[in-house]
Amino acid sequence: MKYEEILKKLKSLADPEAVKGMARYGINPKNNLGVSIYKLRPIAKEIGKDHELALKLWGSGIHDALLLACFIEDPAKVTGGQMDSWAKDFDSWDVCDQACTSLFDLTPLAWTKVFEWAKRDEEFVKRAAFSLIAGLAVHDKNASDKKFEQFSHLIKKHSIDERNYVKKAVNWALRNIGKRNLALNKQMIKLSNEIQKIDSKSAKWIASDAMKELTSEKVQKRLVEKERKGK
Repeated sequence: MKYEEILKKLKSLADPEAVKGMARYGINPKNNLGVSIYKLRPIAKEIGKDHELALKLWGSGIHDALLLACFIEDPAKVTGGQMDSWAKDFDSWDVCDQACTSLFDLTPLAWTKVFEWAKRDEEFVKRAAFSLIAGLAVHDKNASDKKFEQFSHLIKKHSIDERNYVKKAVNWALRNIGKRNLALNKQMIKLSNEIQKIDSKSAKWIASDAMKELTSEKVQKRLVEKERKGK
């Protein structure tokens, strides 16, 4: 499928009502055709991995094309420069999260970018650092606990960021690490307790929300079962 063909197909699937619905969930309506992610993924499957096409689609600036670019890009061909350039373009939480959890977390540079982007001031670039952690916690099955423990300092430090999209991603990172295994679960509950003592509305919300899930019967049961099967 060629670039022009894809754009034509996306435009034929445009749904202005869906754009309004997305906007209610904080998704940027600008340059948004309203194509559902459930329609984009089969298109991506049909196209297959295509680095050059992904770059072209990203360059279009069309919200739906940006998401499609994340799905068809080859993680092996992604450079650090490309990651920085795309992160700079993030203007909606869904594009940020799909880029981080469907693509960037599959690249060897992911771990480095977490620390680089956490230092940045732009709301969506900083969110990307924590979305990456959330993605790595799910997809990097072979990473050691030690690798995730190094994020504790970042999570605690940035838990005071009151911006909605940063706050929610910090919480997401904390919860996903804590759902990896029992040892990390204990550590993230301990970290949540420390964060809860910080004099910040954002930190208190992050900690109490994470604690609710990490100490829940459902999560505890699953982690005990996972450990039992692993032995």
